[in-house]
Amino acid sequence: MTAAATPAASPATTGEQPGVRLARSRRNAELSLLLLAMVLVAAYGATVEATMLDTVTPDFWIPAAALGAVFLGLHLVIRFLAPFADPALLPAVALLNGLGVGFLRRLDLDEAAPAAREGLAVFAGTGGRQLAWTLVSVMLAAGLLVLMRDHRSVSRYAYTLGLAGIVLVMIPAVLPRRFSEINGAKLWIKFGESFSIQPGEFAKLALLVFFAYYLVRKREVLSLASRRFLGIDFPRGRDLGPVVVVWLISLLVLVFEKDLGTSLLYFGMFVVTLYIATERVSWLLIGLVLFFGGAYLAYVLGDLVGGPFANFYLRAQIWLDPFADPHNDGYQLVQGLLALGTGGLFGAGPGGGQPGLLPEVQNDFIFAGLGEEIGLFGLSALLVIYLLIVERGLRAALAVRDSFGKLVAGGLAFTLGLQVFVIVGGISKLIPLTGQTTPFLSAGGSSLMANWLLIAVLLRISDGARRPVTGGGAPARPSGGPPEQLHGAPTEVIRP
Repeated sequence: MTAAATPAASPATTGEQPGVRLARSRRNAELSLLLLAMVLVAAYGATVEATMLDTVTPDFWIPAAALGAVFLGLHLVIRFLAPFADPALLPAVALLNGLGVGFLRRLDLDEAAPAAREGLAVFAGTGGRQLAWTLVSVMLAAGLLVLMRDHRSVSRYAYTLGLAGIVLVMIPAVLPRRFSEINGAKLWIKFGESFSIQPGEFAKLALLVFFAYYLVRKREVLSLASRRFLGIDFPRGRDLGPVVVVWLISLLVLVFEKDLGTSLLYFGMFVVTLYIATERVSWLLIGLVLFFGGAYLAYVLGDLVGGPFANFYLRAQIWLDPFADPHNDGYQLVQGLLALGTGGLFGAGPGGGQPGLLPEVQNDFIFAGLGEEIGLFGLSALLVIYLLIVERGLRAALAVRDSFGKLVAGGLAFTLGLQVFVIVGGISKLIPLTGQTTPFLSAGGSSLMANWLLIAVLLRISDGARRPVTGGGAPARPSGGPPEQLHGAPTEVIRP
């Protein structure tokens, strides 16, 4: 007699819904990747100590453990409040953030006296401050997930956020130089000598929400074509108004805040969001012509007139030939190029380089400092992680069912990628140097908080995009969230 085969347990017999199993599997995958990321961060810290101290201290694991506890808290918030969110976003960002903290602690060890290095406190120096800022930033991201149960609810405050974004952009431009200028760029609000914030980092989030809300409502008008040229449909002249306005604002940022990167970031964010909304290649072409035309005009005026255009002209001259004055104006860029060249393919190893020779290595040039120690292969791995985050954001934009969410997710993902391009392009002499920070790596609370908020929005949108569809054809509503149809919120779908 043969025993009857025991049937496999089904969702009906176990009482577990398929959506619950799917959410649990994604969160378990996220937890496993998060633990792996923290192991890599701890290994990096141990390698730095072995190189610089010729020993590994018993406390090498504490920074990675502190970061792991912080990220685990956010993981638990996601598990309960955004269970269907993309499982790769948090581990990828946590790895970048952890490596940034580890490299900044490596700089602290380099600056400390040799006898005091082994006893350097975990929360001391720039690395310790970055660890504290990480705690604050992750708490803000968790708070945003708690407050924003549905991404479409933000559209109710679109005009308020748009106005707030413009104010945040313009504040450094109107402040006196002693309150806003660092290294030639007026991007900051300084409070004394030791504390400053960069309001433009938060402005990009507020402005993108407004852009998305505005473009959803004007999409049909902006999609109309007036004439066809070289196989491309160009918009009507009277529809160019919004693009011209944003172009003028970006030029004002370029001239009065003296920073090409911020100007490019805002204008590129708007033009790409416009392209996602209308699917018109002509908007990209018009945006490129307007931006590069405006930048060239500022360069010419800087040569002929000077004044507010002089800083951009100087940066362009350094970009064209940094070795013309390698010990003064071109010193920073030259040292960055030498660091990248010294690193070669594999680098000098964590802790084996000389990042202290690089001015602002903890901020603008952290990518070059890392490149000297981890080489081209290591930098390529970091860029792949950034690419993964951008790809996951774009995937959420494709999958979410409402137009507003598509534009916000697509715009945020592109903005993050563009910011990485701007800073890496500057240190590698592809474009003029900018005042942008490398997301999640560079020291500074403003950039870290703003970018973690960006990730929180992407997590919320990806949760809505991946949430199983109910029998009525609508995604299952998150617990405690607002109704699917919000008053005044866009629901039509943009066709890919």
